[in-house]
Amino acid sequence: MDYMPWAMTDCHGQRKYLSISELDAFLHTAQRFDTLIYSFCWFLAATGCRISEALSIGAQNIDFENRAVIIKSLKKRGKTIFRSIPLPEDLAESLQLWLDREILGAGRFWPFCRMTGYRRICEVMQKAGIEGGHASPKGLRHAFGVKAVQSGVPLNLVQRWLGHADMKTTAIYANAVGPEERELAERMWQRSERRPEPKYAPVTRPVRRVTTIPIPYADAETRAGQGITIAWPNISRGESVTITLEVN
Repeated sequence: MDYMPWAMTDCHGQRKYLSISELDAFLHTAQRFDTLIYSFCWFLAATGCRISEALSIGAQNIDFENRAVIIKSLKKRGKTIFRSIPLPEDLAESLQLWLDREILGAGRFWPFCRMTGYRRICEVMQKAGIEGGHASPKGLRHAFGVKAVQSGVPLNLVQRWLGHADMKTTAIYANAVGPEERELAERMWQRSERRPEPKYAPVTRPVRRVTTIPIPYADAETRAGQGITIAWPNISRGESVTITLEVN
C-alpha cells in the first residue's frame, strides 16, 4: 500500500501532530523564554499558520477590533490571496500590550529568518520534552487542524483558516482519533469486559446435622452444659430418654 503524504501518520506510523497534552506543555514551556519567543510560539499554535506566513506578520495585519489576523497566503503561486483567522481574546490583548511597550516591532513582529524561527520552535519543543518528527512548526499546524475539527468547526472554515486549496487536504484531520471516537471505543471495551451473571444465584446454607440418641437424663444435663442443643422431653428425673442433639 502506498504511503499518503497527507495522512496523520508518517511512513513509520508515527503521529504527525501534537496531542493536547503536548500542546499544553509546549505553551507552558514557551513562557520561560523571552517575550519575543513566547509570542511567536503562541501565535503559531493559535492560528495554525505556516512559519513563513507568521514571520511576515506586523501590526498592519492585526484587526484588534474584531480580534483577527489577516494573513497573505504564500503558497498561492501567481495569486494574491488573503485569509482571516480569528484570534483568542487574550492573545489579541497581549499583542496590543506588547506593541504598546515596543516589545514587538510595528513593521514585523518577529525579525527572524525562517531558519532561525524554525530553530526557536524546536528548542522550545526540546525543553518541553516533546520528541519525534511532530516536534516542529508543522506539528503545531497539524495540531491546530486536528483540534479545530475535533471541536466541531466545519471543514470549510478549517480549510479557509489553514489556507488549503483542496478540501481533501483538510478532511485528513478528521482521521485523527478524537474524544468521540475514544468514548465509543471505551464503551465497547466496557461491554466486552462484562461477564454474564447467573439468572439465579446459588443460595448457600449452613450444614445442619441432627442426631437422635438415647441417653440418661442426668447425662443430658451435662451435654447441655457443654453447648449441645437438646430437645428436652416432658419426663421426670431418673428415666432414660431419647433426646435430639443438633450440631451446627
